[in-house]
Amino acid sequence: MSFMPDFALAAPEIWVAAMICIVLVADLFVPGKNSATSYYLTLLTLAVAAWLTIDAQWGAEAMTFSDMYIADSLGVVLKVAIYGLAALAFVYSRDSLIRNKLMMGEFFVLGLFAVLGMMVLSSANSLLTIYVGLEMFSLAMYALVAFNRNSGTSAEAALKYFVLGALSSGILLYGMSMVYGGTGSLDLGEIAAVAAADGDNILLLFGLAFLIVGVAFKFGAVPFHMWIPDVYQGAPTPVTLYLGTAPKVASVALFMRLIGDGLGAFADQWQTMLIVLVILSLAVGNIAALVQTNFKRLLAYSTVSHVGFILLGLMAGTEEGYAAGLFYAVTYGITAAGAFAMVMLLQRDGHEIGDISDLRGLFQRHGWSALVLLLLMFSMTGIPGTVGFYAKLLVIQAAVNVGHIWLAALAIVFSVIGGFYYLKVLKVAFFDKPEGELEMVAPGGYRAVLAGNGLAVLLLGLFPQALIAVCMAALA
Repeated sequence: MSFMPDFALAAPEIWVAAMICIVLVADLFVPGKNSATSYYLTLLTLAVAAWLTIDAQWGAEAMTFSDMYIADSLGVVLKVAIYGLAALAFVYSRDSLIRNKLMMGEFFVLGLFAVLGMMVLSSANSLLTIYVGLEMFSLAMYALVAFNRNSGTSAEAALKYFVLGALSSGILLYGMSMVYGGTGSLDLGEIAAVAAADGDNILLLFGLAFLIVGVAFKFGAVPFHMWIPDVYQGAPTPVTLYLGTAPKVASVALFMRLIGDGLGAFADQWQTMLIVLVILSLAVGNIAALVQTNFKRLLAYSTVSHVGFILLGLMAGTEEGYAAGLFYAVTYGITAAGAFAMVMLLQRDGHEIGDISDLRGLFQRHGWSALVLLLLMFSMTGIPGTVGFYAKLLVIQAAVNVGHIWLAALAIVFSVIGGFYYLKVLKVAFFDKPEGELEMVAPGGYRAVLAGNGLAVLLLGLFPQALIAVCMAALA
């Protein structure tokens, strides 16, 4: 047995870590805070990382670093989705950062640090690796939320996020210590073997409860969602966009590695816990969103409801359910990116839109962006023809296939309730009379990306088979 790690398997992580240093140094020596150097180096980093990940890890099924790191097809899909959503967030953010005098290399460095943490999490095969990846990504996100140092609202949001995030990390670590105490190992494979052989291990069951709480916080599932509305509203919109996209895929990675791989033998126990989280998230997310007037806050509660759907798929505990949850997280990230981009794209009376009422007259003033908003809201509602319909259909089918028909029916009811607040947004944008000055403050390239985002939601809704096949292949 060789104790020398196979560094080639971890080439994507090594590349991103090296490029973080280069981006940091390049930003130091390039004059002018609005320099594009950090921006383009960051996009290059993500593009090369995607190529390295697919080339080195697709179908590999290999482990290294004392079996703490696993390279497999699931990790490839998770990482490539994270790269794509992070790149989309960076592209959308650039113009807003320049406009608000926040265009600094630190934004891209912290963003890449978060990506690196999510990558480590996606390939974790040990409790230690999971915790390292989770903390690396979480600490970067805390700093990003507080990125606008001149904003008291951002500082308040960051403090809430940090305090609650630290509490959840402590709970997760406590659960890991119980699992270690019950199995004597940090390796997920060995933990799974002990869990399968000793289904009545009370220490493992207690540890599982704490782990579910930690995972639920990272998802933003009710009742551990209290940070989402304030952080989404208080953080700079580029940070909110980033936070609402790639980290959702990372949360799926956390669940699949920690709960699915490590404690899959306790599916009967954690399915019951997830059912409670699903019901609460769907109910609170959709009902609370009905009364929101702030657009970012509405999207925050909308996120909580979509987390309920993601957990509905994962709750099934089958390959079909995991693939459905992964598909939902990826496609929701694409849709949410476009929705938050609308906030950055439009200004009323010289200020970024805040309330839903600021969208009055959007169709009369900027027809094409109103049509993109229509596609995004339709997708979040789950209307056929958009990718959101197939995402909801897949997770509901997964729940039905494991006998939870009543839960699937409840999800459909709450999906209908959710349609009311999405249609409220469209009613304001399409039918209310224009008032004041509603302007589009982005260059043509930015608008092209937004139009492409809306088109992707439509095309993935009409032709979802390829992405569904990739998600299934990752779990085969």
